[in-house]
Amino acid sequence: MKIAVLESLGINENKWKECTAPFLEQGHQIVSYERETSEEILIEHAKDADAVIIANMPLSGNVIRNCEKLKFIDIAFTGVDHVDLQAAKEKGIAVSNASGYSNEAVAELTVSMMLALLRNLKAVEERCREGKTKDGLIGRELKGKTVGVIGTGKIGTRTAQICSAFGCKVLGTRKNPGKEKEEFITYVPLDELLEKSDIVTLHCPLTEETRGLINREKIRLMKPGAILINAARGPVVEEEALAEALNEGKLGGAGIDVFDLEPPLPKDHCLLQCKNTIVTPHVAFATEESMELRAEIVFQNLASWMEGRQENIIC
Repeated sequence: MKIAVLESLGINENKWKECTAPFLEQGHQIVSYERETSEEILIEHAKDADAVIIANMPLSGNVIRNCEKLKFIDIAFTGVDHVDLQAAKEKGIAVSNASGYSNEAVAELTVSMMLALLRNLKAVEERCREGKTKDGLIGRELKGKTVGVIGTGKIGTRTAQICSAFGCKVLGTRKNPGKEKEEFITYVPLDELLEKSDIVTLHCPLTEETRGLINREKIRLMKPGAILINAARGPVVEEEALAEALNEGKLGGAGIDVFDLEPPLPKDHCLLQCKNTIVTPHVAFATEESMELRAEIVFQNLASWMEGRQENIIC
């Protein structure tokens, strides 16, 4: 089979050789390409491939429909909203993701954002570099805060577990009534979670149901001075509404790793101009450990699919 790797997996050469060696020994062909945005070039790269591997690069229906030999899309990412799944279903193409690879990475960055915002880390560091004091910048502790977790899958649950270890009360929302209850999460309706939480952190997938979930109406329900963390998907939050709430002092701060646009962002982006924010260019998932684990999952997905027992099934 021919496998086209359409963007880098972010691993070193030794790890790459370790992951690809079994396939090469079996006579399969693996061809790697630089990330592309041109659909015409992507079709050229993938048109004769049996399987493609991507990370968070968009894969449109036009590209999928023009790859006649394509049978498997192996996504080195948790979210799959950047792939036209309807086109894949129409053509009977199997799709798997790399569920679980970034649980620790995303949870740790989320909690680090909470701590940095509570302790005014950016501002006090600037003060120190300018030869000034902490005057007016007394921080707050994470211990004792109520943290609301929207989306209690593996990442959200791990985040909740860490917050619980800090001494927080953790609230969560439940999409699936049959989901096993974790002892460190108290499940409540969304509006109640927003009203009671000192910190709200988002870990839900982007679906039609969650698009624009945190809008002006929902922000008005939040506590004055509450903190919002988004390490899920940008469109889950209405960015203009969030920017207004921050600049007007309704919210006390925000940690944002994802945006409506994939970074790099324009310099006039509304969330880059806000008070009390930490912004990062979609890095929550990106650690050395998570990149290696992701590669292992992706190539295990490929091996399993070749053997007729697909894992991490999306469709």
